[in-house]
Amino acid sequence: MHPHPTTIIHSATLTSGVLTQTDAWVGFDGARVVARGTGEGWRAGLGPGAAVVDAAGRALVPGFIDLHGHGGGGASADEGDHAIRTMLRTHRAHGTTRAVLSLVSASTDDLVEQLRSIARVAAADPLVLGSHLEGPFLDHEFRGAHDPSLLRGVDEATVDRFLAAADGTLRQITIAPEHPGAAAATDRFVDAGVAVAVGHTGADFTTTMEAFGRGASILTHAFNGMRGIHHRAPGPVVAALRSDHVTLEIINDGVHVHPGVVATAFAAAPGRVALITDAMAATDQEDGTYQLGTLEVLVRDGVARIADGGSIAGSTLTQDAALRRAVLECGIPFDKAVRALTTVPAAAIGRAGDLGQLEVGFAADAVLLGDDLLVDAVWAGGSRLV
Repeated sequence: MHPHPTTIIHSATLTSGVLTQTDAWVGFDGARVVARGTGEGWRAGLGPGAAVVDAAGRALVPGFIDLHGHGGGGASADEGDHAIRTMLRTHRAHGTTRAVLSLVSASTDDLVEQLRSIARVAAADPLVLGSHLEGPFLDHEFRGAHDPSLLRGVDEATVDRFLAAADGTLRQITIAPEHPGAAAATDRFVDAGVAVAVGHTGADFTTTMEAFGRGASILTHAFNGMRGIHHRAPGPVVAALRSDHVTLEIINDGVHVHPGVVATAFAAAPGRVALITDAMAATDQEDGTYQLGTLEVLVRDGVARIADGGSIAGSTLTQDAALRRAVLECGIPFDKAVRALTTVPAAAIGRAGDLGQLEVGFAADAVLLGDDLLVDAVWAGGSRLV
């Protein structure tokens, strides 16, 4: 055991990756996990001043990773550094220790500035994983809560501007693959190490399979913003189910996708469902009027819809609520639901080697859950946040 962990969490029911252990403990030193075991072994290397937490049998899981979230706490990722910090505080209280910050369609100049802003925050805060461009290369018919005036076709110069502005922090980009230039852009982004997602698309099964064949590897909020499954026109969802390298994002808020469909996705794509929030500014706030990009959003009973037309406009979901809903309403086994918030999203952005598990050498990100699966404590990068 490492001689002097700075934090010990003991007597936990640990679920990490495929492992579940009772009477388990983990030791953090700085930002990393340095030891793990069961029983009383944690006492042997206990140094002076270490923080010791008795989990008393509660569930201890890795910190949640959100691949797709726009805002929270009244703030949005496109509003600059201060707003980003506000939204991060909101979601960290609900167990999200690492986040990719999503941007809705905007002008190229605005998106360049927003990408630069997120790059600055990510440089200062390793808990920020980078950015997600959800647009502007989307289909008009399936645009959802994106301003139709800001959607555009793909061109090489814009792709280069986005990559330069993000300076290595662009983690994923959502593209409708049926439009001219989309195939070449997919190649360019994949070559640059960006996960290309298919979404907000009218693409059929064949076109989607071609995009996945080119290296696209995520389906943006599966079932939403795309054609549904028809027995003669299977569409993007079935294409993702047939492609073993593809991660299916799901917004499990009880509004976007029926619990029975969520359960079906888990069964059909084992180890490939990532529970995301797609949260907007109204998360953890009162009902009312909000902005999502350039569009006015009305939130009623926690459901966000565009004021003009009523399209669902993201969610007010937090990842702990997505976990509870997965287990209690969708019937997903607890360990599989946890993986959908941890190992699956980590792998989707190439961080399976250091995020998403409470293994020695991995990031010291953890969530302690009570019997009701409510968040009792959160650690990120070895620091206790809640």
